[in-house]
Amino acid sequence: MPVTSVTTDPEALTLTLVADFTAPRERLWKAFTDPRQLERFWGPPGWPATFTAFDLTPGGIALYAMTGPHGERAGGRWEFTRIDEPAGFEVIDTFADENGESNPDLPASRATFSFESTEAGSRLRAVTHFPSVEALEQLKAMGMIEGTTLALNQLDTVLQDLRDYAQGKGTRTEILSDQHVRITRLIDGPRELVWRAHHDAELMKQWLLGPDGWTMPVAEVATEVGDSYRYVWEPVGGGEGFGFEGELVLVEPGRRAVTTERMIGMDGPGTLNDLSLYEEDGATLLTLLIEYPDAATRDMVLATGMTEGMETSYARLESLVLA
Repeated sequence: MPVTSVTTDPEALTLTLVADFTAPRERLWKAFTDPRQLERFWGPPGWPATFTAFDLTPGGIALYAMTGPHGERAGGRWEFTRIDEPAGFEVIDTFADENGESNPDLPASRATFSFESTEAGSRLRAVTHFPSVEALEQLKAMGMIEGTTLALNQLDTVLQDLRDYAQGKGTRTEILSDQHVRITRLIDGPRELVWRAHHDAELMKQWLLGPDGWTMPVAEVATEVGDSYRYVWEPVGGGEGFGFEGELVLVEPGRRAVTTERMIGMDGPGTLNDLSLYEEDGATLLTLLIEYPDAATRDMVLATGMTEGMETSYARLESLVLA
């Protein structure tokens, strides 16, 4: 993971994060100053950011909002106070309402982002300056350290060419926490077709089959928030099948879909599945963030060979998209 240290200094009223990358300093600068690239990592998994303004000039304003898996919104506002390309920049960082105005009920801070060249590539040093110990402790309690660390650990993906990062590596599963697993797979095809393959029942029946020897006779797709879905699989030649059902809780057509999921006929909590698609140079990075109720359930599901079964399905999907 890129983040190597996070330290707080109550006397200096600072929080310092250090992260190392193999990319050159100029590439790191570009990732932090291009809002479309910044959107890909500025926000922890499950809370992607959307920038609606980005004026990279002294006194200029950047506005963004992170959207949670149930549609929750967390807005932010940067006022640029210093810009020194490609060495770094400084902002006044505040929480923001839906109109982009600073929220006076939550503490503001001053943040400096410094980009240094290293023998291996580059180093990010992000220092947040707080107005008081109380403000520092309040933002720590709100999950600032965990959220920022998870967000910046996604930056490796952005700094590399997407095909270099993911092509030929198959389906990859990363354990992010006791409850969260991230699955990634590059599909060599446009995002529009990958999205359609996930929401067209007849297409789903052709690829979403897991290991060979299964059919998907039922594919009832949810298209609007609040809609229910139901998928059923049966072995070829007959026998006992299984299925999943749930609801669509958030959708950004072509880009993101969040659903609940539980096995049909089983009691107990299910999972929350957050699917997102990003296209670059005609290829689509599929990311599936799964939230489990606990670590035991996570480990039980992973032990079933889930990753291998998904890779078989995604390989079929890629062939379908290319066809």
